Amino acid sequence: MSTIRLTMAQAVIRYMQAQKVEIAGEIKPLFPGVWAIFGHGNVAGIGEALYQARETLPTYRAHNEQAMAHAAIAYTKTLNRRQIMACTASAGPGSVNMVTAAAVAHVNRLPLLLLPGDTFATRKPDPVLQQVENFHDHTLTSNDCFKPVSRFFDRITRPEQLLTSLPQAMRVLTDPVECGPVTLALPQDIQTEAYDYPEHFFAEKVHRLRRQAADRDELADAIALIRQAKRPLVVAGGGVHYAEALQELDAFASAYRLPVTETQAGKGALPWDHAHNVGTLGVTGSTSANALAAETDLVIAIGTRLGDFASGSRTLMHPQAKIVCLNVASFDAVKHRGQPLVGDARLTLPELTAGLDGWQPEAAWVELAANLRDEWNATVDRVTADRGTDLPCDAEVVGAVNRAAGERDIVVCAAGGLPGELQKLWRTRFHRGYHMEYGYSCMGYELAGGLGTKMAMPDSEVFVMVGDGSYLMMNSEIATSVMLGYKIIAVVLDNRGYGCIHRLQQFCGGPGFNNRLEDCLSVEAGAPKTDFAAHAAALGARSEQVANIQELEQALERAKVSDISYVIAIDTDGLNDTQEGGAWWDVAVPEVSPREEVRQARERYESYKARQAKNL
Repeated sequence: MSTIRLTMAQAVIRYMQAQKVEIAGEIKPLFPGVWAIFGHGNVAGIGEALYQARETLPTYRAHNEQAMAHAAIAYTKTLNRRQIMACTASAGPGSVNMVTAAAVAHVNRLPLLLLPGDTFATRKPDPVLQQVENFHDHTLTSNDCFKPVSRFFDRITRPEQLLTSLPQAMRVLTDPVECGPVTLALPQDIQTEAYDYPEHFFAEKVHRLRRQAADRDELADAIALIRQAKRPLVVAGGGVHYAEALQELDAFASAYRLPVTETQAGKGALPWDHAHNVGTLGVTGSTSANALAAETDLVIAIGTRLGDFASGSRTLMHPQAKIVCLNVASFDAVKHRGQPLVGDARLTLPELTAGLDGWQPEAAWVELAANLRDEWNATVDRVTADRGTDLPCDAEVVGAVNRAAGERDIVVCAAGGLPGELQKLWRTRFHRGYHMEYGYSCMGYELAGGLGTKMAMPDSEVFVMVGDGSYLMMNSEIATSVMLGYKIIAVVLDNRGYGCIHRLQQFCGGPGFNNRLEDCLSVEAGAPKTDFAAHAAALGARSEQVANIQELEQALERAKVSDISYVIAIDTDGLNDTQEGGAWWDVAVPEVSPREEVRQARERYESYKARQAKNL
């Protein structure tokens, strides 16, 4: 058997280079790049190996470890999980900085390869710089924090362990069900240790999307259940995108005139103006979709977990409604007392379409869906129009950015009040035109996510919509976008604090406290007014502050012709969100409080909890 002598780190990188993926008949690298911030835990091992591979496996240098992992997550999400980026950081704080991003990838079922440096396997120089010593278990390091947020975890304490660990890592990263973050903790001494690896270990491997056909009995049960329905409602989730089942969904909905609503992850599965797209569902959903959910007798959930925002914390659907859950993961297919239909959406939807031949929902239901859809579209036109004030609401800003976006442009967002406004109001015909990280709703994802999205689709304009709170949490990748030449357009909406949580605080009966800057502890002069335009300019971007929607529209045109990242800051009304649409969300209210407002909120809360119980 022929062998090749490599360090453990060199073997990791060579194995990664050997992994390919077939996309639309074309063979591409499974790993088109690696994000790296070097420190003593990885610079001499992984760093040296990446240097040797730099011509075919580019290394991107970021400014924050969490942010670079967010960029990697956004990249793979934009490409429907078909290509993956890896991230490496040093031992200690550099690696632990990536734990939050690992949770983002885990919750959103997105592949991410994390290669954190680790402390010495030999323990000879212990305690080394940045080592977390555990008094009762010497096998623990700070990298064990990755275990709850990784789909696969291993610590490579011998170079030959790669022979069994790396194939398992690739299995998880490319599996449509188990897909999620993989963490391989790499002790810095073992990274540099050599081993005679068999050459066949580095043979090219082409990965293809595995498609699982539905069980015949489950398919028959689902068809029988749908045939009984008179008022069906389809819910399209992110799995429709990852299965690349857009045409199949369109054919299914069109054949039976089915109203289709979308989750945050599913938005874009149908063009916004499709005859059967009735808007988005749930806590931040449209009036049209939520009204239909309250009257439906059958929910056909495709590629969605029906999380609390989609289901209105299990109060939105008619309590007598049945649910068919078409999902590649049985873990998700059995939720909500659903009839499971485990299978790939691209394979299974045509079988549903064929098996329902001759069936149709009630004509009155189809007519109601069409009327509600038209009413909702008129609402969107109204609430996104420029009111002509000097302190616009978020909806007006969303409308301006949406009008500036082209057919194949992308909006990116993640947390705060903007996801609600965008889910309700953003219109896209491009299946990847809406990029929302709302599984983990991670503040700070937005700008780094915009960079990763742009790297995945460089021909699209990427509009990042971000609040002042998220911007201040993580903004350094603006500099990275300029450095790498991946232009993003960021619109910073400054409402002077965490406006979304302030509104939630008030809804739960609380006073303004510690959310808006004016309600926080500060010096007598108050919190400073952040000059976001000046800050972005200091990071190398072009930028400007605008005063109203008309100025914003003009600035967006300048941003579109800019050759580098462009940041536009605008002050907004943090108390004025879109009241149309929406549903209840289960946020527990105290049973006991001296505030009358809290007691009233508790009564309201208990009334919704009673409705919730009927759907459990």
